[in-house]
Amino acid sequence: MSVAATWGTTADERATAFPHDLADDPERYRLWRGVDVAAPAPLVYRWLCQMRVAPYSYDWIDNRGRRSPQALTPGLERVEVGQDFVIFRLAAFEPDVALVLETPAGSSGERLFGHVHLIYWARAVDERRTRLLVKIHARPARGAFGAFMRWFLPWGDLVMMRRQLLNFRRLAERDAQKTGLRTASSSGSERSSA
Repeated sequence: MSVAATWGTTADERATAFPHDLADDPERYRLWRGVDVAAPAPLVYRWLCQMRVAPYSYDWIDNRGRRSPQALTPGLERVEVGQDFVIFRLAAFEPDVALVLETPAGSSGERLFGHVHLIYWARAVDERRTRLLVKIHARPARGAFGAFMRWFLPWGDLVMMRRQLLNFRRLAERDAQKTGLRTASSSGSERSSA
């Protein structure tokens, strides 16, 4: 498999069943993405909920030049199936663990990318570390454009989602460090942020 299909993930992770996974389907292809995050899984999940208002990738491309919020927006963690997440819709979720997004039937996202089912998984390694994993099941539209997207989407998505995941890592680690510093100062003890 190419880096466009598996970026940042291990063979073991790709063999693991994700929350709300789909059964294998010969009409769909799968992509995986992953990053280490030095922050607790609930905080990483909280940042994923921010996708209700912004994509957190290259804002000049996919957010009309507006900067994705750099602070958590109160209330966005209260998700419900059916809510919009930029061009996707929330299909399922597990609080503090996973969000499952899909392109809605007949939407501009589906016309452009086909039917896409994304699983964002904040997989806890321990209390302070998370593997942020994404599994994508994609079924491109039929015809010549669909064939082009089957080739293009893995590489185009890699560029955009890599930036998105690195942004979520940066923001979650920043917030985790701030929380750690507040905890240390309130207890009067020094603590390493490593």
